[in-house]
Amino acid sequence: MKNIFSLLKLTLLIVILFAVIYPLAIYGIAQIAPNQGKGETVSVNGKVVGYQKIGQKFDKSNYFWGRPSAVDYNAAGSAGSNKGPSNADYLALVQKRIDTLLLVHPYLKKSDIPSDMVTASGSGLDPNISPQGALIQVKRVAKERKLAEAKVKALVESKINTAVVGPETVNVLELNMALDELR
Repeated sequence: MKNIFSLLKLTLLIVILFAVIYPLAIYGIAQIAPNQGKGETVSVNGKVVGYQKIGQKFDKSNYFWGRPSAVDYNAAGSAGSNKGPSNADYLALVQKRIDTLLLVHPYLKKSDIPSDMVTASGSGLDPNISPQGALIQVKRVAKERKLAEAKVKALVESKINTAVVGPETVNVLELNMALDELR
């Protein structure tokens, strides 16, 4: 009986700590974060069109495409594929993505395609691609929008983010928003 009361007290303490105090502490910390922890939204004309740090699907040929997503851009189910580089299903999926890129970009060689354009990130929601990933799409996007390639390439180059640590990146949502404003 003594052990049962000790276990009940411990259970009650753990429930209070992890079901009440911890969530309230995280909620309190979120209130001092940018946008109260709701994510950094991106708006156009007062309408939210996406999030700064969450990738979204762009599959129309007049837009730049982002990195593939293992979760089809579902932020509620953020995850990688967990398939290794020797997994036959994974290799077939990567090959399918390569084939799609080569079909839509007939001027490319397989060696021109950067890995981030055919492999999903660990979260499956990476909002960025490499500058090379954006630059290989310039010809297609310029043709679809009837714009000069040099103009679209200059836009891509203006959207390259240089980090103090880590590789250069291009935020696909920001690039496509700027593209919509380009005439």
